Amino acid sequence: MNSFLEQLRHQRAPSGSREFKELTKKDAQIQLAQELDKLHATTPEEKKWQKQKEFDGFQRLYQRFLQEEGPSVEWESIEKLPENAVKNYSTLSQPAAEQVQSMLSKLVVVKLNGGLGTSMGCQGPKSVIAVRSDLTFLDLTVQQIEHLNKTYRTNVPLVLMNSFNTDEDTQKVIRKYKGLQVDIHTFNQSCYPRINRESLLPVAKNCNVESDIEAWYPPGHGDFYESLYNSGLLKKFLDEGREYCFISNIDNLGATVDLNILNLLLNPEDNKSPEFVMEVTDKTRADVKGGTLIQYEGKLRLLEIAQVPKEHVDDFKSVKTFKFFNTNNLWVKLDAIDRVIKKGDLNMEIIVNNKTLNNGLNVIQLETAVGAAMKTFEGGLGEFCLKI
Repeated sequence: MNSFLEQLRHQRAPSGSREFKELTKKDAQIQLAQELDKLHATTPEEKKWQKQKEFDGFQRLYQRFLQEEGPSVEWESIEKLPENAVKNYSTLSQPAAEQVQSMLSKLVVVKLNGGLGTSMGCQGPKSVIAVRSDLTFLDLTVQQIEHLNKTYRTNVPLVLMNSFNTDEDTQKVIRKYKGLQVDIHTFNQSCYPRINRESLLPVAKNCNVESDIEAWYPPGHGDFYESLYNSGLLKKFLDEGREYCFISNIDNLGATVDLNILNLLLNPEDNKSPEFVMEVTDKTRADVKGGTLIQYEGKLRLLEIAQVPKEHVDDFKSVKTFKFFNTNNLWVKLDAIDRVIKKGDLNMEIIVNNKTLNNGLNVIQLETAVGAAMKTFEGGLGEFCLKI
């Protein structure tokens, strides 16, 4: 991390024409690097490599947070969606029966499992809440994948992206699935320090997360791409010949593997396999706060309510103005993830989440949404949305 600090110190000083803000931003980056160095020094030796990777990601996010001024979306610059931006599910063709087994061998199913069940009035991970006949979200998900594997005599792996809030409990639960026909893999998303809203510095004093859990946070599911890469699982699946991952929330039991969509990806009519597909549906009044689809600067983008200027929140909630709702069911090409991570091209809008700790301290946490990576995947092999 010292190289980052030295780089900042040796940057050319701003000229007289530059604003005072630029100096304070540079100073904030230097102070952050110093604080992260102190935190890193408290990390156990066996975890230092992993924590270094996480802090590198946090610094990149923090730099962008400091540099980006004003709203991430200029409301007047939002464009009308192109006619071909959303493809209707009813136009998809079914794969031939003899193709299915081979197609499924190229798939990985990912469930976002970082959230707690507090919003549902429950303790522990959301995935272990019983929803039907004493079966939990995780039980039913495992059953779905096992049924898929048995039906088509294949081996689609299930991957759980946990957080530091859910990993320990999840590891205990998944032991009971060992006798089933499902290979379960887990990895943890990053653990980032919350920032004091006034000083813009971490509130954590050491890297023992359990000793001060309020000082840390999982940075949203947009962290999926880098954390999957850092875990080594992305390389493993690519080496196995896997081509796509299907990502969805653990509590979305309707998010099952759809063979027609998989056929679209693996056997496209124009021989151009999409790198990123988002499943969207018609927006209803029950979905007014959820992410929607926009065209912006010539690209499809996901727009979340946290990015919307206050004076346009009612516009955002309009089911007439914004007709589509992001289900957060995503199909992403694995080698495309590998490419954008290695090139450093991953670019997602930052969501600034304001929080107040139990001691009254005001903090911010910088987050990203997994669907916001849509604009990263380019051109003819790029992105489009599928209306379900």
